Amino acid sequence: MEKVLASGRTYSFEKFESIRQRSIGRLLWRLKRHVHLHIEPLLVKRGYTDIKMSSISLLVNIEEEGVTSSELAKKLEVTKQAMSKAVKELEETGYVYTRPSEKDARASIIFLDDRGKEFLLDLNEEIGGMQTRFEKAVGAKKYHQMIDTMCDLLAVLDVEE
Repeated sequence: MEKVLASGRTYSFEKFESIRQRSIGRLLWRLKRHVHLHIEPLLVKRGYTDIKMSSISLLVNIEEEGVTSSELAKKLEVTKQAMSKAVKELEETGYVYTRPSEKDARASIIFLDDRGKEFLLDLNEEIGGMQTRFEKAVGAKKYHQMIDTMCDLLAVLDVEE
């Protein structure tokens, strides 16, 4: 049933339900939720009970030569304060360590500790299993086409930014 709004435009719940089912934002959110629901218990089984799923994006963005908290905050689009808190928690649990920057006395460089590296190796194994599950669900060709398309789209969007 359509409703005429004060602006003169019409709104239909039925129309927006069909749009919502194919909304890229909603689809990405739901896929991310499925990934987390699949991965988190497997990581807990491997003994990673002291790490938040939200910390994964921080860990996977630490380069071999290290990275500053400010660089990570900018890359992950979070506040410096939130990043500082997350880094402190990961340092306390042994996933990362920090060293003072040689270039900027006010900054620290964040590095993966051995536990962080082990975590990423285990995470990669579990993600491999999840990818196999997704390939079985829709077929390897369709799955890889989706990944390729997402990579292509992000390459364009990143340049535009």
